[in-house]
Amino acid sequence: MDITDELEIFTLVAETASFSAAARRLNLAPSSIARVLDRMEARLGVRLLLRTTRSLTVTPEGAAYLSCARRILTDLRETEQQITDQSSPRGRLRVSSSLLYGRTFVIPLLGEFIQRYPDILVDINLTDTVVDIAAGQADVAVRLGPLPDSSLTSRWLGATHKVIIAAPSYLARRGTPQVPEDLLDHDCIGFNFKRAAPTWPFRKDGHDYSLTIKGHVETNNGDTQGQLAAEGIGIARVCAETVADAIQAGRLVPLLEAFNPGDGEEIHAVFLGGTHTPARVRCFVDYLVERFQ
Repeated sequence: MDITDELEIFTLVAETASFSAAARRLNLAPSSIARVLDRMEARLGVRLLLRTTRSLTVTPEGAAYLSCARRILTDLRETEQQITDQSSPRGRLRVSSSLLYGRTFVIPLLGEFIQRYPDILVDINLTDTVVDIAAGQADVAVRLGPLPDSSLTSRWLGATHKVIIAAPSYLARRGTPQVPEDLLDHDCIGFNFKRAAPTWPFRKDGHDYSLTIKGHVETNNGDTQGQLAAEGIGIARVCAETVADAIQAGRLVPLLEAFNPGDGEEIHAVFLGGTHTPARVRCFVDYLVERFQ
């Protein structure tokens, strides 16, 4: 029997003022309880309890020891609960995703996830700005494109492919490009990221090459690009899966498919891995892998 067991027994005896009541609660014999208390008093060299055939009272030394024992047991229970919380799916889960991909694919999956794990609070942030997971800005990020070398852990979710699109109203006004070079005379909607080169890739006669595009509008996310294209403002190159419904409905028209190089962007869930990864992070990443694949 370790000291925490002794503290539990002493605290229960002091609070119930009865060896028999404590014994019943702990499923022990009253004689075993008495031996534990005798051993504690012998080790400490003081009386903790005054026992008669009719009553049991706590001595002043016992009261001081009882106060300390309660504090120790409370601290221990709180520490164990914190550790348990880290190993079970509960708590705030901060998720980051690009605006377009998050709206199209991640958010529709959250309802079932929340039903599975009602103790997890999902805090989702949709932005095309890359958040710093290592600095604690998010627990999990769903990222498209190549991943830089880092200490983060990644799980592959799938891949997308690109399509060039425009609205029928734009094509009626400006004409339909037949070859990539025709885009030089069109308004192409670009990204305003410094890391985003204003070029689109093409394949012609088995050879890959890039064409620098230009236009009158730039934006910081693919969702806005698709909306601008649907409004007839210009031609955009976006994730095909995110505009599939608009293409099927005729609101957008795919262009230059014969020159599409078939390039795509891999999709990963990125997070801080290791043995201390919280359960809420592990189960969310596993859920994404399950649903995407």
